[in-house]
Amino acid sequence: MIVSIIIPVWQDNHALARLLADLQQAGCAANEIIVVDGNVDPDCRILCQKYQARWIPSKACRGLQLDTGACAASGDVLWFVHADTVIHANALSEISACMVTDAVGGYFRFCLDGLDNWCSRFFAMVTNWRTRIGIPYGDQGLFMSAAAYRQSGGFPHQPLFEEVRLVKRLRQLGKFTMLPQFLATSPRRWQRDGWWRRTLINRGLALAYRFGVPAGCLHSWYIRHQRFQNPSDQTATLKASQGS
Repeated sequence: MIVSIIIPVWQDNHALARLLADLQQAGCAANEIIVVDGNVDPDCRILCQKYQARWIPSKACRGLQLDTGACAASGDVLWFVHADTVIHANALSEISACMVTDAVGGYFRFCLDGLDNWCSRFFAMVTNWRTRIGIPYGDQGLFMSAAAYRQSGGFPHQPLFEEVRLVKRLRQLGKFTMLPQFLATSPRRWQRDGWWRRTLINRGLALAYRFGVPAGCLHSWYIRHQRFQNPSDQTATLKASQGS
């Protein structure tokens, strides 16, 4: 069973370097690693060459990047991983063990990297409870068979909530399993915005999307209201979100 590991990035070279090193140490080099770069950064391309990962340029749109990587993949299983994810050594074997059952795919439990306080534990507990009945998001390392991905229509080309339609259709095809193991994600957004503000933003965006507000509108609003230390960072991010 060959697993294609697909990583969408945009100005994520530092986090990507750590992830690629972790994947190499975990023995994932025998599989296929695809990095889809929305910033078309020559330094990112060089980094991918160093770790024998395939580099694909793309417009800056996460759903488009994920689907571009999936269409280019040759593996039996597709594993979508964010650049700021911290994997553990047994992640790949756990995916393989899940995929030899009757599951069409699955995801890992959520936790925040390097934090162990009541806020992080409570947030992780609520997130993992919610995803049993709701939608797990991309920072939980979604994986699925390549055949199920194609049958479900793949990721829509939108910048936010690209997982929603795909996960719903996968669950209609068969069992979409939450693994007992954790996959850690960077706490930078919560540390930047504050625990409650970040959580309220996330839930507000999800609620608005559920009631029909287009993902593109929500993403533009989110970018304009992010907290940036440098105003030029906001301008660059907004341009990237608009594909310029």
